[in-house]
Amino acid sequence: MAAPTTSLPEAPGGTMNWDYRYSWLHDGTLTLGALLNAGFKQEAVRWRHWLLRTIAGSPQRMRIMYRVDGSRHLSEWNVDTLAGYRYASPVRIGNAASTQHQIDVNGEVLNSLHLARLGGIEPTTQGRSMSLAIVRHLETVWNSEGSGVWESRDTPRQYTYSKVMAWVGVDRVLRMLEQDGPGSGDVDRTELERLEALRQTIHDEVCREGWNEGLGTFTQHYGGQEIDASLLLIPLVGFLPADDRRIAATIKTIQRELSEDGLIRRTRAKASGPNEGAFLACSCWMADCLSMQGRAEEARAQFERVLTVCNDVELLAEEYNVPARHLAGNFPQALTHLAVVNTALGLCGPVLHRGGG
Repeated sequence: MAAPTTSLPEAPGGTMNWDYRYSWLHDGTLTLGALLNAGFKQEAVRWRHWLLRTIAGSPQRMRIMYRVDGSRHLSEWNVDTLAGYRYASPVRIGNAASTQHQIDVNGEVLNSLHLARLGGIEPTTQGRSMSLAIVRHLETVWNSEGSGVWESRDTPRQYTYSKVMAWVGVDRVLRMLEQDGPGSGDVDRTELERLEALRQTIHDEVCREGWNEGLGTFTQHYGGQEIDASLLLIPLVGFLPADDRRIAATIKTIQRELSEDGLIRRTRAKASGPNEGAFLACSCWMADCLSMQGRAEEARAQFERVLTVCNDVELLAEEYNVPARHLAGNFPQALTHLAVVNTALGLCGPVLHRGGG
């Protein structure tokens, strides 16, 4: 469950009040990584079982989130009789983002199944069949527009991170086929060559359309100039190495333009109106990137900055309001804690980083 709470505001007195009492597939790789890196293999096996049972069926019908019992009905409505936390309204039940088209979720699921293999969890026939079904679906939708990992309710776009995760999905299935061999004939040579070509096509497109040479950074979406902290995940999933000049420049840009008192925002602050807080998981991803670049001291300082905003029982929300010095958003937040666990263990030695190696 992303959080046991609903409608705790991300921006003071604003409308960014969402119901997080559900399970996001995007969090799956982080969950498996945290469990495996911390030595909880049995729990990781159970999580994979939940994942396969929940998404069973057609990939076209896969949602980005589910109820914790695996059901898929999350209709969103407002409770008008409640004032909301510190006068932030509306109070929401359900989450309309569950029906969004997010290309990246296909890659996230395939990455989770790949990570399970890397962690020594015995692969299953169901897992292989599901992987092939998802990658075949991904072939048909990877170049479509979507809502992106941050679940934008604005016009769908070609989000850079979504395309990276499409590449990840194809890459992980190719690794599975390389490890398993031809199997029972469910994949022929023609399909294998097609997937290999697609992996290269997506990589070339992201490096061409997602990179802005004038700005010297990858951008949030094709044709745009906004930066986005989800770009920190590009080296973590193995799309490009952390010392690639474009990745190094993007990390530097995010440090310069999205850092707020040592914590990392998802996007630039707005000039007027309420702003959401700094995003704590992104702050951990920055530490991961610095560590991968060999900047151990800076990485540790970045991580310890996150720990300074824990509450009195060492728990964290999704965000931190730097000017007002308080946690913001739903609490306690799983994505934040999963990132903290993986970053802490990563600073102590080799770990499984989001399936990238």
